Amino acid sequence: MRPTTSAAALLVTLFLAACGGGDSPTDPGNNDGNNGGGNPTTPTVKPDPSFASDIVPIFSREGCTAGGCHGAPAQAGLTLSSGAYANLVNVASTQTGELRVIPGNANDSYLVKKLEGRASVGARMPQGGQMGATDLTNIKNWINQGAKNN
Repeated sequence: MRPTTSAAALLVTLFLAACGGGDSPTDPGNNDGNNGGGNPTTPTVKPDPSFASDIVPIFSREGCTAGGCHGAPAQAGLTLSSGAYANLVNVASTQTGELRVIPGNANDSYLVKKLEGRASVGARMPQGGQMGATDLTNIKNWINQGAKNN
């Protein structure tokens, strides 16, 4: 039996949607805090998030560590699948030269500009969507608390 055109289109759409998420009614993303564990949890804002426990899982959940994004090969020279901290903090963007993460200054960090759609070049991240408000707030809080490697 041959697949129908609509079935093929559905598969392509699902594949493309896998690299990103959001909070709109038409693009709910994957901001459920599930992390593949089977029991979804509601993400919460943390005043002083941990890089390893809170920030790295956001990158995975949003699809940022996927092969076509910032996994291997890495887009824009940024790998988030391994060595994420060393590739983010006080490291210049290959696109603009701005620091990706400026400890204590989320507003001027290139990472936040990309996530909020304020960057001078390139598309808003994550690709194909918009990061959930809770996850974005936790990334900003992590940066504003000094972008600790904890």
